[in-house]
Amino acid sequence: MEDLQNVVKDLKNVRGTGANKIFTMYLNTDLSDPEQQSGEWKIHLKNGLNNFEHYLREADDQEELKNFQKVKKYVKDYMAEIGRNLRRGVIIIASADGEVWFAERVQMKVENEFQWEEIPELAQLKTLSEKYPKTGIILVQQNQVKLIDTNLNQVRDTAEYELDVEEDTWKIKQGPRQPRSTTGLGSGNLQKELFNARYKANQYRWYKSVAPKLDKQAKDREWKRIFIVGESPASKTLETEMNKEVEEVILKNMLDHEESKVLDTVLD
Repeated sequence: MEDLQNVVKDLKNVRGTGANKIFTMYLNTDLSDPEQQSGEWKIHLKNGLNNFEHYLREADDQEELKNFQKVKKYVKDYMAEIGRNLRRGVIIIASADGEVWFAERVQMKVENEFQWEEIPELAQLKTLSEKYPKTGIILVQQNQVKLIDTNLNQVRDTAEYELDVEEDTWKIKQGPRQPRSTTGLGSGNLQKELFNARYKANQYRWYKSVAPKLDKQAKDREWKRIFIVGESPASKTLETEMNKEVEEVILKNMLDHEESKVLDTVLD
């Protein structure tokens, strides 16, 4: 999905003329919403579209009615196409002549809103673009660090670093993540005790050494907001050592949680 800030910038210059107005729709399709358990979004969609059509029939404006009916068909066709694969909301901004067409499913809550005016209604779009820019979530747990690269409340990419204890360096982890490695430190309880002792003695130096890698990720991925999630002192140490500004440190261990659960906790 394209950057909403650029979409807002482009749509600010859009103007309808005469009977060729601009249709704007924000539709709540969040199936986890208690008010959506029976597919109420379908009712809101039907009523929102029919209300404009009824008004234009009453006004006996045939040209404008014809234009709206074209847009109505575009909207219904799009909703039929995505109806089995919804997210939390749908945003559509369209004109009958096809010169304006922005239609996206979004993983963000929107309030039901329908407009048929000379200019698009952009207030909710602006709010969403400001609240959900490109964001990095850094999950830290002892010798593992996971990055979740997000935009508009959706996961774009992930990356994981794991500390190679023997080589004393952080490496990008390849393949599925395995249980925390303590290779070469013994076995059983002794292995765990030796690792914990080594971790306690070296944690500051270890996190200081990974911080520049995280700063580079933040720069390359153009993160506007950064959150660190993990238990103290690991998360606090990373915050101190990173050059990039960290918006918030959340003292929770969520490295093994589903990414959607992490987003719900951090961004909502």
